[in-house]
Amino acid sequence: MASTALRLNRTNKYDVFLSFRSEDTRHSFTDHLYKALVQAGISTFRDNDEIDRGQELKPEIEKAITESRAYIIVLSENYAKSKWCLNELVLILEQRRNFNHFVLPVFYQVDPLDVRNQQQSFAIEAKDGVECSIWTKDNVSTWKASLTEVADLTGLVLFSGC
Repeated sequence: MASTALRLNRTNKYDVFLSFRSEDTRHSFTDHLYKALVQAGISTFRDNDEIDRGQELKPEIEKAITESRAYIIVLSENYAKSKWCLNELVLILEQRRNFNHFVLPVFYQVDPLDVRNQQQSFAIEAKDGVECSIWTKDNVSTWKASLTEVADLTGLVLFSGC
């Protein structure tokens, strides 16, 4: 039955989807990684290059995630402070579970244990009293489970000076 689901899976538009916190790595590590992937002939989605002006961001990113067959998640200091990044992570891990897609976590200047245990900048909490907040107990619980799941995958740990 699982092989049937895989055969019915849509064709992939992208080889790789890059998930990253823009303010942390866009003009450094992620730029270099993106250029290297493209130069190697790997079709790579990166939000600022692939979304046409005037298109809604969320549907286009969700579409790119579902149209990719592999994902590189650059977990940096402020990654877990972004609801966008956390929602991408949840959807990426769903693709991994449902379609056996490849996920490579890159722990960029962060300790994988901090991600796994939601410590330091990965300590996220529900925000009570914030009207229309997406930082609900349910969302935060889902995000924490996703952070633990991605931290349990074999990935790359990159610290400066190493």
